[in-house]
Amino acid sequence: MTVMTIRRLTQEDLDDCTRLAKDRGWPPERHKWGLLLEVGEAYAIDAPDGDGLASTNVLTRYGDDHAVVSMVLTASRYARQGLARRLMEHVMERAGSRTVSLFATDNGRPLYEQMGFRVVGGVVKHTGVFAGEPSGRTRPAVEADLDEIVKLDAELFGTDRSALLRRMFDFGERVRIADGGFGHCWRNDDNTVIGPVVARDEETARTLIADLALDVGGEVRMDLDEAMDGLVAWAVAHGMGAPWRTARMVHGGDLPGERACQFLPFMQALG
Repeated sequence: MTVMTIRRLTQEDLDDCTRLAKDRGWPPERHKWGLLLEVGEAYAIDAPDGDGLASTNVLTRYGDDHAVVSMVLTASRYARQGLARRLMEHVMERAGSRTVSLFATDNGRPLYEQMGFRVVGGVVKHTGVFAGEPSGRTRPAVEADLDEIVKLDAELFGTDRSALLRRMFDFGERVRIADGGFGHCWRNDDNTVIGPVVARDEETARTLIADLALDVGGEVRMDLDEAMDGLVAWAVAHGMGAPWRTARMVHGGDLPGERACQFLPFMQALG
């Protein structure tokens, strides 16, 4: 395959993005795609046969020092023809000197390793109906709380996610705050994803996670750092099961911020 013209995706490409996801056995995640097309730089190679997209990825920048790559997808009929590599080379050039991170499936990991990414940990996706009682220690956030949320996040996450965080009230289902932390959840295809949750200690993170899960009700998803054994065991004990693992990989420098204070990502696509 020789046609590898790269173009920027827009909201008008949303239907084709979800079609490509379903082609590879991924959920369509239309709501998630819509946010990424807004806050990130989404790129694609059009299918030479004229039927949708052949390959995609998204670069989301956080300030001047960090960026995340996500939605690395290639249509099944164009697999193993170099498209994903070409798009990865493009976004790595766009990232410049930033540290770049991503979440890798077993299928994608060999390509990322060839490009110089290294594994720095793992994330396990758990889904289920959370069982517990409200903590009484958190409250619903309002937009007037955003400045304090952004300030705390910059301190603990270690880079500027303000453009993304200021979308939480429009994009998500709930935002809750506690003394020393905040949490958010958003509706995906068939469940509610808890994240981001950022807090100064694990006890505060647990209260935020529990109150968000109980508030929205039904099946929820948590993408948990497998190194946080106590938090994982606590989630499992409260009804979260069916784990599915991805590797967190980094290119360049180290991940920013206090990793021990970053309990759930915004979404695996955004770190």
